[in-house]
Amino acid sequence: MRKHIPNILTLCNLCSGCLAVLSAFYDDYSYALIFVLVSAVFDFMDGFAARLLKVYSPLGKELDSLADVISFGFAPAMVAVNLLEGLGGYWRFLGLLIAAFSALRLAKFNIDDRQTSSFIGFPTPANAIFWLGLGFAYYRFFYYNYWYTLILVATTCYLLVAELPMFSLKFKTYSLGENIWRYLLIAILVILLALFRLEAMSWIIVAYIVLSLLKLLVERKRQ
Repeated sequence: MRKHIPNILTLCNLCSGCLAVLSAFYDDYSYALIFVLVSAVFDFMDGFAARLLKVYSPLGKELDSLADVISFGFAPAMVAVNLLEGLGGYWRFLGLLIAAFSALRLAKFNIDDRQTSSFIGFPTPANAIFWLGLGFAYYRFFYYNYWYTLILVATTCYLLVAELPMFSLKFKTYSLGENIWRYLLIAILVILLALFRLEAMSWIIVAYIVLSLLKLLVERKRQ
């Protein structure tokens, strides 16, 4: 039974992702965002459980990627398709590029040995949270600005597969010097959530991108 626990958690990720897709389909972005956040928790827990129980398997790795395509690929793509509906014609279906590039990102991650403690390219869970958060707050910030949405589709698709180093929230130690960027992100997260609640989710992801770029610039200057 113990060896199946990580896979059960992965399937919970998948089911939550399916609920996010259904919620997005019916324009219920608050529930869609919550279900994607739940998927992200299960996505963390399955890997943590596999390491804790020492039951890693190739099946679990493949299953994890398949679940992530739904939760962090198709769910945000559905949001983008809905937000582009006002353009008319087939323009709205450009939102499906998010699903395609997310699948490519996940495939690259599976064969890239450089991404054990950090990321190369925009992580799919972060991208999904950005889009679901955008759907939740869209009409407050982007009302009828459909072309801005197309620009965001193109930008996030590029970031998913870009050779851009981005830090993870995995802590090897808890010292301030080694984790300054992580602590900065956590501080921003707490402040924005306290001020704006769920409407802050997209801005938290923007902060993550900016901090990753600043970290890269600082490290290159030191070299």
